[in-house]
Amino acid sequence: MEKQIKNKLTRMFKGTVVSTAMNKTIVVRVDRVKMHPKYGKQYTVSRRYHVHDEKGLSRVGDQVTFVECRPLSKTKRWRIAPTTSRT
Repeated sequence: MEKQIKNKLTRMFKGTVVSTAMNKTIVVRVDRVKMHPKYGKQYTVSRRYHVHDEKGLSRVGDQVTFVECRPLSKTKRWRIAPTTSRT
């Protein structure tokens, strides 16, 4: 029998670093634009994610891309993707 490898899609988000106070952890804010179902007005909804930053290279204000990974702690389930840009 052959082992079947499931092709699992990983979620990927892009956001702005808002905090680097923790050791090897950054807080990233991801903004989404939603539209009100009745009135059609667009508004911004933001969410904060705890992201693992092993080398600690990110600074507040940087744009980072991060991907889903195994649970690293109680709140961390995200890891920085290899490609990031600094602003």
